[in-house]
Order: sequence, then structure tokens, then C-alpha cells
Amino acid sequence: MINISKSFDAPIAGSAERLRLCVLGPVYARRGETELDLGSPQQRAVLAVLALRAGRAVSIDELLDALWEDPPAQAVAVLRTYASRLRRVLEADRTRPTVLVSAGNGYELRLPAGCLDVEVFEERVTAAERARAGGDAAGAAELLREACELWKGDPLAGLPGPYAQAQRARLGERRLLAVQAWLETELEVGRHAGAIGELTMWVNQHPLLEPLRELLMLALYRSGRQAEALGVFADAHRVFAEELGIGPGPRLRELHQGILRGDPHLAAPSAAVPDAPAGQAGSASFPPAQLPADIADFTGREDLVRDLCADLASGGPAMPLVGVSGMGGVGKSTLAVHVAHAVRDRFPDGQLYVNLRGAGGLPADPADVLAAFLGALGVADAAIPRETTERAALFRSRLANLRVLVLLDDARDAAQVGPLQPGSPSCAVLVTSRVWLTGMPMSRLVGLEPLSCEETVRLVAAIAGEPRVAAEPDAARQVAEACGFLPLAVRTAASRLAARPAWRLSHMAERLASERRRLAELATGELAVAASFRLSYDQLDTETARAFRLLALPDGPGVSSAAAAALLELPEQEAERLAESLTDLGLLSCPHPGRYHYHDLLRLFARQLLREEQGPVAERAALERLLRHYLVTVADLYRVVRPGYPFPDLVTPRVAEPKFDSLSEGLRWAGQEITAVLAVAAQASRDPDGPVMVLADLTLVLIQLIDLGMAVPELCELAGRVAEAARAAGLPRSEAYARYTLVWALREMLRTRQARAEAERVIALCRRTGQAALLAPALSALALTGIRHHSDEEVVAWCDEAATRAAELDNRSSRAFVEGMAALADVAIGRLESARHRAERSLATFQDLGDRVGQIHMIYARATALHGLGRFGPACEAYRDCLAVLRALESWDRMPGVLVGLAESCRAAGHPSQAVEAAEQALVIAKEVGLEHRRANALTALGHALLDLGQHDRGQACLAEAHIVFERLGTPGPGG
Repeated sequence: MINISKSFDAPIAGSAERLRLCVLGPVYARRGETELDLGSPQQRAVLAVLALRAGRAVSIDELLDALWEDPPAQAVAVLRTYASRLRRVLEADRTRPTVLVSAGNGYELRLPAGCLDVEVFEERVTAAERARAGGDAAGAAELLREACELWKGDPLAGLPGPYAQAQRARLGERRLLAVQAWLETELEVGRHAGAIGELTMWVNQHPLLEPLRELLMLALYRSGRQAEALGVFADAHRVFAEELGIGPGPRLRELHQGILRGDPHLAAPSAAVPDAPAGQAGSASFPPAQLPADIADFTGREDLVRDLCADLASGGPAMPLVGVSGMGGVGKSTLAVHVAHAVRDRFPDGQLYVNLRGAGGLPADPADVLAAFLGALGVADAAIPRETTERAALFRSRLANLRVLVLLDDARDAAQVGPLQPGSPSCAVLVTSRVWLTGMPMSRLVGLEPLSCEETVRLVAAIAGEPRVAAEPDAARQVAEACGFLPLAVRTAASRLAARPAWRLSHMAERLASERRRLAELATGELAVAASFRLSYDQLDTETARAFRLLALPDGPGVSSAAAAALLELPEQEAERLAESLTDLGLLSCPHPGRYHYHDLLRLFARQLLREEQGPVAERAALERLLRHYLVTVADLYRVVRPGYPFPDLVTPRVAEPKFDSLSEGLRWAGQEITAVLAVAAQASRDPDGPVMVLADLTLVLIQLIDLGMAVPELCELAGRVAEAARAAGLPRSEAYARYTLVWALREMLRTRQARAEAERVIALCRRTGQAALLAPALSALALTGIRHHSDEEVVAWCDEAATRAAELDNRSSRAFVEGMAALADVAIGRLESARHRAERSLATFQDLGDRVGQIHMIYARATALHGLGRFGPACEAYRDCLAVLRALESWDRMPGVLVGLAESCRAAGHPSQAVEAAEQALVIAKEVGLEHRRANALTALGHALLDLGQHDRGQACLAEAHIVFERLGTPGPGG
């Protein structure tokens, strides 16, 4: 077993300069084999704060609060001294700090990936969650064990200060959750006996945690130790009564009853792959045994091997015909040979094998194959008929009532396979093919996928050596990922490593990191990934080959049939036909109807061909066609999301046939396609010669993602990059478009200072270029972002100018938007009655226009104003109205903020129970959609409501957790 704790912090040959920092226990650091002197506990505490916020600047004030409840007079000077000493220790090159750097009035710790043990711990836990969700419990158990072995005691042990104390509690809770998940998966894979010791230790340390006791009882029961399992329950009953004054919970009681009655559902899962049944004696003196040799390092696919063995040996009334299809290099032949060997005893009359060469230019002739098979079965050459149909009939006759397995490897199509099938149900046929074999009466047809990550790493270890993988588990995973988990690619990379014992896995990972070099690296001897792909590509006609190359161009999760049509300059129906043809040939996958996806290595292969055969000009032209398609579609989406708003008409004319008939249809499209749109836009924006004007237009109409709560960080990054590109190209209109979107994205991410600065730039650009449609909302943005940094009079003046500019546009939606933003500004500066009136006027317009997103904002503004005016009952009703619209739109990300507002109004109205209910709903939704800031706000609201109900311990716990989240996010507290 891999000891990850050693592999993380133990010295590794050739890594003299690598820095490793550990906080999951006593804080210490190593560079190579040398442990570094980190100084006093207080100095280590400074390092711990910086490490747990690695990659983010930490101000002097934050460090003071972290180390002292009441900082001494010279605390700042002391901190500077600590930082100077730490820098001398941590920096390999003290003339040019790269690890501990100054940032603002504080410091930032910059660590390479994999250098901090808590980071590695979280990566392992996340990977385990994915593996477990994907049904790989064994892989999840291994990852969780690795994560738990990183711990060396209490985190930040011995460090002083309130920050260290809070982090010890937080990290300790994360450790308990990981341990519980690990031991759960150990039981899931049947390792109950081995888990008893660990469970006993953890139950002793945490006697009040029911889930751990439940697991211990289950492990003991499955190990045949029923009395001990019942004893654990009795002990729980006593401890809970003494410590809490209550009995065990319902799950523990149910498990206790299940053990008493011997509930069969409590039995251990069966994980073993059954052996193939023994065969009967053969009927031929010298039966053919043509199977190629099985490989000793066959890895993974245990469930599939078991199922295929069962299918081939089923012995039913019809002959088993099992097909395995998949892309080149996915391991079809290796799997088929392995399965054939596993069941060969069930076919004592022989095993026939042929490579049909279907992926090559000269596929085998079925007539020739039949002649060879008949000869192997003892038919003299003179007795073999000349015609294919006659040979097939004789073949079926010879195999009648015999038990023979026929392995047809690399079939071209169903027509090639048809004559080679026996007719007797006592025989079985196993076929592999790159194409999807349709039109055949298959008993099972398997679409073979690449290996899992855990299986891939095991294959690397089997070929290159277990000690090398154990020494560099992260590098082994990087190699596996670079190979796309494709067995041929993995075998090629691992074989190169096996032939070069001095190479480290990290060296191979670095060589594979470059996409342009990767395919060249994946070639050794007779193994070559690109050559395998080339066999399939060379069979394509000119039109399909062009589609194969162009559809690989865009980044992202794949292409829709509509996007394919834009890339190929074809009608959508024709583009879909070509994509479906590539799917049938194993060169594309179709995870959902109308959406197509490449394997990573196939995408690289196709892009390489595109560069070689068509060049960068054709690439840019195709990408621009796709961007223009997305621009038209996203503009139409904007028209149904914000009806009447002028932005879509600024960037593209209305199409004769709108893309979307309804808002719900548009939102469905957004949920499916926006990731692809942003990926392609980001791809084009990285090209110095990219289409800046198209990108800026697209960025402007993508602003609706903020209203929809989708991909705001990605939009923010894109808008910033496009804005700078437009500035460099001297395109002020495009720059204004991109910066306007950037304003609202920054504000949504609570980066208000930056948002205000960008709003000022937009206003200057609009005044210079006369962009009236953008000026009014830009002034509103300046008002909202300037509230904390400018006087109320300035904010009001900007709102008034925005209203004047909007009135000049003669656009109802623009006027309603500007008035709505003024309502929000009025709420913030305390002009509550004005805010209410403005919100109601704007709401009436949005209702008339059918703008449901605008209605959400204005109902929320009205509710907030009513709360501020002390009209808590109407405020609650307004918040509930807002929630109803959000639910209709399925806009979950906005709900936590509205629910928190509802909770606060319910509290103020004297209904703490209703406040708890609303805050609990906010917490659940915020967790589900991953909105940490809103989760912290929900925890704060819940904590206060619980305190109102007299539930002080739970309420304080919620407030403490909220404080930790706010601290981690670097924000001051509730609001926003």
C-alpha cells in the first residue's frame, strides 16, 4: 500500500530544491532532505495564516487579528521581523523572493501545486467524492486513506492565537468527515474486518459521534462479532444518557434491531469476480487453440470482464454474439483476448481467432478467413468450397453441436462478420470493432470507454514499476490524465518509462504536458497512438475527414449540431449527419442527442491535422464563424431574458426566425451551451490576432449571465482580457462594451473598488465615442459601486444623470433599468420611501414588458425598502413574491439572498420560527450551488434566528461557522 504521508514529506532523490509545508499536525517545512527552522511558535503561526490563505494577500491588520486578541504596542514591527526571518528560511534565492512576497501592506505566500499538505488532502478528498459518485468505491477508499494518512496530529499543534484556534476546529471537522467517508467506503468494498481497529480508535476519541459507532457496529457484525456489535450499542446508550441525557438516534436503534433479527440487508457486499465455470472434455483430438497470448499486466475492468464471461458462457437457446466497440487504442483487443482466455475452458472443442484488419486499408476477405478456419478444423484444402456462401455453410456444419469460441478482432463492419458466425448455440462469438456494429442480433454490444484514473495508475505501476508510482503518486496521475486514460497511450508512456529506469514520472508528466508535443511523446517501438488514430482517419472520405478536423477546433465540452453547422458552413441537418457518421466510426462520442465530444488525444490528433492541412488562417476563420453563430444565439437569448433592452440590437440584427420561442427554452439552451460558448470565447481571446470586435459584442450580451447566476468568474476573466485587447487595438467602442460587462461581473464578485474604477472608464469611453445606449446604465453602475466611497449627493447626481440619459433613448426597458438601479442606490443610502416608489414604478414597466429578471430585482428592492421602513409584514410578502418568480425561472443561485432577506424580515416581525425555516432553506440551496458567501449570510441569519428562539449553542455555532467562511473569503461579514 502507498504511504502517502511519507510520499508527501519524505526526502525524494533529485528533489533537493522542492519545498514542502505541513500544517496537518505540528507546523514544519522541508526543502528536499533538510527540515527548515521556522522559529518560535508565534512565527510559525504567521506562516500558518499565510499558508492557509496561499495565493491570496494577507494584510497586516488581518495578521494582527489572527495572532492576538489584544495586539501589543510593537505588534506591527514584530510581524515585520517574523516575515523577514521566514523569508530568509523559505526562499532558495534570497535576492529575488518568489515564495514569501510583499503584497500591499501585507504578505502573500506563493506555493507550487502539491507543496502544502492540506491542499493535497483536499484534492484527495475531492477526487474520492468523484470516484465514489462514479461507482468506484475501491478507488475512493484508496484516495481517502491517502488523504487521512497525511495527518500527523492536531492541525497547527502548539500555535497560539485566535486564528489557529478557529482553524484547528475547522480542519478537525474536515478530518472527521474524511475519516468517516473513508471507513464507509472500506465497508462498501467488503474490508470490514480491517476497518475495526481504526473505527475503535475513532469511537474512543469521539464517543458522541453516532455515525462512527454505526460503522463500528456494522463492521463487527459483518466480521461475525455480533456480541461485540451489540455491546457497542449498549455502550452508546450509557454514554449518551450520561453525557447528553438522551438515548441513541433512530439510525443507531434501527441498526441494533437489524442485528438482533439478522437482517440480510446488513450482509457484506460481494465484490469477488467469480471464476469461469470449468469446461467439459473436448470432442476433437487436436482442437484449434488460436488465441493470442493473454497479457500479464491486464488491469481494471473487473465488472465488465465478469459480465462478458457470463454472456459468452451463458449456454442459452441462442448462440451468444458479443460485440466490443470503441475508438482506436481503448483496449478492445486486449480485453477480448483476456476474456477469451478466461472462458476458454467452457469451449473445449477449440478457440478460433482472426485479425480482420478492419481499421486498415486492406481488410480481411471473409472467404479467406473461412478457408483458414476450416483448415484449422481439419478440413482438407481440396474439400474447401470455392464460394464464400458454401464455405460459410460448411463452417456452420463443422461446428454444429461443438463448443467452440470464435474471436473476430478488429472487424470493419457487420457485412464482414456475418459469414464468420457459427450456427450452433453451443458456440460463442466475440467481436471487436472501431465502428458501432449495427444490424446484427447481438446478445450484448459494449461501447468500451477509457480506464478510470485509478485503473490507469495501476496500469502505469504494472508496467513501469510499483515503487516508482509509490514514490510519485501525483506525477503518476498527471501521466494518466495526459494520456486521457487511454490504454494504448498509457502503455506507450509506461513502456518508455520502463525502458528508462533513470527517468522520474514527473519528467514524463512534464514531457506530456505540452499539447503540441504530446502525440509525438506517445510513441515507442511498435506502440504509437497517432499511428493507431491514423488507421481510422485514412478510411474517411474527403467531406468526413474535413469535419473530423474542424469539429476538433473549439475548446470546451464539445460541440452541438448547430455549432457544428457553423464550423462546417453547412446546414445543421448535414452537419449532424457527418457528426453521426464520425460517431459510428468511433472517432466522436455522442453523450447527449445533438452534442458531440472528442477524446482528448483524438482532439489533439485532429487539431494537428487541421494545422498541417489547412493552416492558421483556416482555423481563425472557422473559429470566427462559430463565434458569430454564438453571438446571434446569445443575443436572441438576451431578447427573451430581458425583453425590450437595447443591447442585443447594438451587436447583431434580429434574425427572421428567433432562436427561442420562450424564456424557458432559452434558459434550457443556456444551461446546456454556455460553458461551450465561454470556452470558445476564451480560446479566441488568447489569440493575438483574434476577432476582437466580435468578442466584445459577444461579451456585452453575455452580461445576462450575471442575472442568470451562471459562470460569473469566467465571464469576468473573459471581459477583462477582451477589454485589454480592444484597448491595444484602438477600438474604443469594443473596449467600452467589454468593460461594461466587466463592471457588473466585478460587482457581483464583491470586488467593488475595481468595479467602480471600470465604471469610470466606461463612462469616459461612452462620452468620447457617443455611445448613448451604454452611458445611462454605466452611470447607474457608477452610482451603485460608489456608494461606500462617495457622498450621497454624488450618488444621487449620477442616478439623476442616468435617468436623463435614459429618457433621451426613448426605450422603456432602459428607463426602467436605470430607475430600478436608482431604487437600489436609494436603499443603500437610506432614502427608503424614494426607493420603494422607484422600485414599484420600475416593476410595473418590467411586468408590462414581460421582463421577469427585471421583476426579480425590483421586487427584491421593494422588499428591502419596506424592511428598512419597518413594514416587516409587507416586506415578507414581497420577498415571497420574489421567490415565486425565482422558482418559476429555476434561478437557484439568487434564492439564498432572497431567503436571507425573508428571514431577517420574519425576525423583525417577531416570527423567529419562520426566520429559521427561511434561513435553513437558504443554507441548503447555497450549499447545493456552491455559493460560499451566500452560505455564510444564511448561517448568520440562521444563527440570529436560533438565538431569538433561545437555542444559544446551536445559534453560536452557526455564527462561528459563518465567521470562518467570511474570513476564508476575505470579506468583512454579512451583506452582499
